[in-house]
Amino acid sequence: MPKLDGKRVLMLVEDLYEDLELWYPRLRLTEEGARVVVAGPDAARIYTGKHGYPCKPDTRLDDLASEDFDILVICGGFAPDKLRRNGKVLQLTREMHQAGKVVAHICHAGWIPISAGIIKGFQCTSTPGIKDDLVNAGAFWTDKPVVVDRNMISSRRPDDLPLFCRAIIDLASKGR
Repeated sequence: MPKLDGKRVLMLVEDLYEDLELWYPRLRLTEEGARVVVAGPDAARIYTGKHGYPCKPDTRLDDLASEDFDILVICGGFAPDKLRRNGKVLQLTREMHQAGKVVAHICHAGWIPISAGIIKGFQCTSTPGIKDDLVNAGAFWTDKPVVVDRNMISSRRPDDLPLFCRAIIDLASKGR
C-alpha cells in the first residue's frame, strides 16, 4: 500500500518557481498515493519555471481551504518572493501549521513561513541566500540537506530533493 494513500497535498506555483522543486515532489508524492493539488493566483494562467518548464495550476489559491489538505509543500526559486505577498498563501500556511499539518519548504521557499510568522523557534535549513532572513525571523538555521523539526521540514536545494521527499513521506505517514 502506498504510504500516502488518501493524503491531500497542496503545492503553490507562481512564475520563476524552481522547476525541479515543484515537479519532483509532485510526482514522487503522487507515486506514494497522495492527491497533489497545485494552486496559483490564477488557474487559467500557465506559470513558467526558472528553467522554462510550464505549469498550469489545478485551481486558484482563493478557492482553497486549509482543512482540505494534510500537507503543504512549497518549492523555491523566486516564486516564494511573489507568493508571500498574497494574503491567501499566508493564511493557508498559518492555518496548516497551527493545525499541526506537515509544512515543507525548500531553497527560497522559507520566505513564506517567515512572512506567515510561523518560523520562530524552529530549526531549519534553506539556500544560504536566505539564511539571514530565517535567523532574523527567529529560526535556528543549519546547513544540512534536510531538517525535520516537529511538523516542519526544510531543505536547501534541488540536490536535496530525494531526502526532502523521503522526510515528507516519513513524517506524513506516521501513525498510519
